[in-house]
Amino acid sequence: MKGLILAGGRGTRLRPLTRTLAKQLIPVANRPILLRVVDQIAKVGITQIGVIISPETGLQIQEALAHKLRTVEFSFILQEEPLGLAHAVLTARDFLDEDPFLMYLGDNLVGGDLGDFIDLFHRSNPDALILLKKVEDPRLFGVATLDGSGRVIGLVEKPKRPPSNLALVGIYAFSPSVHQAISRLQPSWRGELEITDALQLLIDGGGDVRSILLHQWWLDTGKSDDLLAANHVVLSDTVSRDLHGNIDCDSTVIGNVRLEKGACIKKSTIHGPVAIGSGTTIVSSSIGPHTSIGSGCTIVRSTVVDSVILNGTRVVDAFLETSLVGANAEVVGCGCGEHGRQVVVEEEGKVHL
Repeated sequence: MKGLILAGGRGTRLRPLTRTLAKQLIPVANRPILLRVVDQIAKVGITQIGVIISPETGLQIQEALAHKLRTVEFSFILQEEPLGLAHAVLTARDFLDEDPFLMYLGDNLVGGDLGDFIDLFHRSNPDALILLKKVEDPRLFGVATLDGSGRVIGLVEKPKRPPSNLALVGIYAFSPSVHQAISRLQPSWRGELEITDALQLLIDGGGDVRSILLHQWWLDTGKSDDLLAANHVVLSDTVSRDLHGNIDCDSTVIGNVRLEKGACIKKSTIHGPVAIGSGTTIVSSSIGPHTSIGSGCTIVRSTVVDSVILNGTRVVDAFLETSLVGANAEVVGCGCGEHGRQVVVEEEGKVHL
């Protein structure tokens, strides 16, 4: 079985942060989303992974994955235009050959691992297996209808009147029969080749399309609010108390905090869950909860809550809340604010509050 990660697209919903950084490389709990996806695929024993890349961010993706896992071989596949998920599969046809494959959208994250999902696919040998999640507003997603045995009998993309509350999570397993269905597709009203339409063609042709319900969390990190929610959940789910940096006697560290080697905490309070990267210095500040601070940052006389701060950033005299700050940026406040400010700052950006 092969893996296929969709890591193209332009990340327009996360601008200005994605003007200089691929959305799949934005870190959640100080680890890029894409690497978390690779971790989950590799954990189920898949060693050949195709990665769909775009002209705009493809080089960044390739550099980020270079030499990351010795057990995995990456093949990078250029998709010139983002013309739909089924188009991405069509673009990867030579790589996929006649092998079954796991397809994973590179800006999605799920809790747990994919062991049960892959085991069910191998045991039941369907044409396709899809991962579903009950959601409050299914109009935002592809939606599935099931029969009494859990087989999928209908799929529709972003319906105004959803037939169920079962949304398609961005993880699929396919047999080679999906290629024939994709070859028969016409572009949707969005001008894209929809994977939901390919699945429906399989169903209409008598194919076996099955589903499994995800009971743990699922997060689509395509927007800033979603990314912060992902950071919140992943920190809570994965970070334990692991202190390798230096903490002076005037500082307090509460709860689950991951402090990497070379980080330095002086006269500050850290309230977990929090992740702090190597070489970061925090002085006379309050950090957390639910905050990730990358490597090589400097935080002085500031409060940072529910935020993601990327590598090399400097924050002075500021109160940041639910904020995204790009790499090597600078945020300077007046030090007099009683309430937190929400900001999104691009890489190397400068903001004076």
